[in-house]
Amino acid sequence: MSDATLTLVVLAVVVVLFIWNRLPVEIVAIGSALVLYAVGLVTLDDVLGGFGDPTVVLIAALFVVSEGLDATGVTAWVGQSLVSKTAGSARRTLLYAMVISAALTALINLNGSVAALLPVAVLMAIRQGLAPSELLLPMVFAGSAGSLLLLTGSPVNVIVSEAAEGAGVGGFGFAEFALVGVPIVVASLTLMMFVSSRLLPQRDGEGNPPDLSRQASTLVRQYGLEGLVHLRVAAGAPLLGQPRGSDELHQVSGIRLITVLDGRTQRPVSDGQFELDDRLTVLGPTDAVSSFAADRGLAVEAVRSRSEVEGSLIGRDSGAAEVVVPPRAQLVGESVRPGQVMRGGALVVLAVHRQGADRGTDDTVLQAGDVMLVEGSWEALDTGVAESDVLVVDAPDLVRRQAVPLGRRAWSAIAVLGVMVVLLATGLVPAVVAALLAAGAMVILRAVSVQQAYRRISWTTVLLVAGMIPMSVAITTSGAGDLVADLIVGVVGDGGPTMLLVAIFVLTVVFGQLISNTATVLIVIPIAVSAAAQLDVSARPGLMCLLVASAASFLTPIATPANMMVLGAGGYRFGDYWKLGLPMVAIFFVAAVLYVPLIWSF
Repeated sequence: MSDATLTLVVLAVVVVLFIWNRLPVEIVAIGSALVLYAVGLVTLDDVLGGFGDPTVVLIAALFVVSEGLDATGVTAWVGQSLVSKTAGSARRTLLYAMVISAALTALINLNGSVAALLPVAVLMAIRQGLAPSELLLPMVFAGSAGSLLLLTGSPVNVIVSEAAEGAGVGGFGFAEFALVGVPIVVASLTLMMFVSSRLLPQRDGEGNPPDLSRQASTLVRQYGLEGLVHLRVAAGAPLLGQPRGSDELHQVSGIRLITVLDGRTQRPVSDGQFELDDRLTVLGPTDAVSSFAADRGLAVEAVRSRSEVEGSLIGRDSGAAEVVVPPRAQLVGESVRPGQVMRGGALVVLAVHRQGADRGTDDTVLQAGDVMLVEGSWEALDTGVAESDVLVVDAPDLVRRQAVPLGRRAWSAIAVLGVMVVLLATGLVPAVVAALLAAGAMVILRAVSVQQAYRRISWTTVLLVAGMIPMSVAITTSGAGDLVADLIVGVVGDGGPTMLLVAIFVLTVVFGQLISNTATVLIVIPIAVSAAAQLDVSARPGLMCLLVASAASFLTPIATPANMMVLGAGGYRFGDYWKLGLPMVAIFFVAAVLYVPLIWSF
């Protein structure tokens, strides 16, 4: 058996395993590289080379940049702005959702933009009287079109650009993709504005993500925190020198002590003695609070309105979280009360509920099922919840992303993105260097932590690309690419380069509905380059045609992770995708076969 035939046999097995979908795609990709090495089709350097390939590093770095925008509330700001601008118009809601999805995808990739916009889109649909199914699929399809606008729109863009450079025809510039991307986005959005309502079902989804954009209002109402008052310990106050945890303060009728802030450090405290300028936050009727303050020599510093309470409860620097005490937790049997500081002063208990009832200001010996509302910095909430043996109702990280638009380091993240775009667009440094600098800046500026960066990187994508690069090498070096290219050229016959684009488009679209578009591109690239060489034409139109075709993953829910994300949320069925997907594929076909050669000539 020749090397070319053996390579195609391994490739066929890999494709079958991808379609079978019983093994993790990472295992299939890396396993294929090891099999190619075992049969002598690639060297060990080829097998390991994918992990150090600039394309793989660039893709990983772009995931970190995407996380910086999401974690700092930039995407939440985009989503909430979208909700505010679409009030009262279903058509405007659809248009804005698609435009934002396309624009955001161009910067942070399809999966990241859909993950960020999904809860906002569901909320928009409900508020406008639309079924989520009428909005979510057009949003995803618009994002797929938007991935063709910039180099950062998709890992596939990076792979194709690097392939063009390797083929000797020059890589594609940062914004060069927009030459075909803009017409496709305009045509796609126009099509979906007019036909999506006729082709999509009207269904409510299951398991939609919670809307946490109004979490502060929910918590204030749930725990009765309206009308908080700040009191300062003045000179000569009877409280000076008394214990901060004195039972007297917790047993005043009608008054509820929430927190005590140390006058010197401005940190919550629950031990020690009252000192000058300590601040007490209390809750109660105005008359009772005034009497309480007068009797104890306290100055009324501020009466907080409901909106002010909401803003301080969940803001840029700090937030609140509900936690449930599970059975056998270490906290069972411990005594807590509102205002008590936990975890070395990082978190403060605001309220304790048992079976839906407020325990008030009394000490509570915790039992399984008790619910505590705790407040602290976002960092303290993240680490405190992770390290404590409690169950969190809504993860602080998720609350922050939805409820705090343009968070503390949002403008730093936006600035980093802007600098990266400039570096990529001007080519002052290699693309991988620009992305690494941006990812590093996101960590240094604390837009993301190192742990967040690790979590955000799609290791499935990274391992898939790294594992499939040896397959792409084998297809080229074994002659398998030439063999398949011969077949394609034979089928194309006298049709010339245009029919070659048709063949590349059809091959890519068919594979792209069944396996990862990243894997598809890595398989088809050497075939497209070889076929172009046999016809003695430039490989640039063929590679751009391949790129456009790879984005046309519309016919099945398994074609992309983003398609799968909205399957349950939109209540879709397998057969719903192709109804709107076929007209979309037609648009991409016209662009890839007829329009691309007008921009990148043979």
